[in-house]
Amino acid sequence: MTKIDAKTVKQLRDMTGAPMMDCKSALEEVGGDVEKARDVLRKRGQQVADKASDRTVSEGLVYGYAHHNGKVGVMVEIVCETDFVAMNEDFKAFCHGVALSVTAFNPAFLDKDAVPADSIEKEQAIVTEMTVESMKGKPENVIEKAVSGRMDKWFGEQTLMDKPYVPDDTKTVEQMRTELVGKIGENIQVRRFMRMELGG
Repeated sequence: MTKIDAKTVKQLRDMTGAPMMDCKSALEEVGGDVEKARDVLRKRGQQVADKASDRTVSEGLVYGYAHHNGKVGVMVEIVCETDFVAMNEDFKAFCHGVALSVTAFNPAFLDKDAVPADSIEKEQAIVTEMTVESMKGKPENVIEKAVSGRMDKWFGEQTLMDKPYVPDDTKTVEQMRTELVGKIGENIQVRRFMRMELGG
C-alpha cells in the first residue's frame, strides 16, 4: 500500500472540500494519484447524492441577492434536511453561487422537468426540420444524434441546473449541487428561483 503524506491529503482537500479522512481513503485507493482520487471522491459524492435524493427536505434558506448596480435582484429557495446544514457556510456559499448564476444567465426554467411539454415539442419540431434540411443525404442515425445534441444544447440554454455555476464556471449548478450533497451527506435541492430586473 502506498504511503500517503499529509501534504497530498491537504492538496486534495483544498481541491474538493471533502473531509480529510475521505481524501486519505481515496488517495490510498488509487495509489496516491491526486486526479484519480478526485474522480473517486466525485463518484462517491454522486452515490451519496443518489441515496439522499429521496429523503425529505424541510429546512433550508430563501436567499436574496441584489446585483452591485442595484438593477437586478434574485431570490432562490434551496432546501436541505436539517437546519444545521442550512446554517453551514458551504450551504450558504452554494446559495450565493446559485443566485449569481440566476443573475448572470436569466434562465427560463429550473430544470428539464419544469419545461412545458408543448415548448419541448415545438423546439423539437424546429430543430428536427432544420437538422434534416442541413444534413440531407446523411444516415438517419446521424441525424437523430445531431437532433439530440441540439436539444441538449437548447435545454442547457433554458434551465438553471444546466447553467454554469458562476463561482466555478467549469461546473454546472447541478454538478455543484451533487458535489455539495456528497460532501455534506444530506439531500439538497434547488426548489425555485425568481429574478427581477429594473424596467424588465
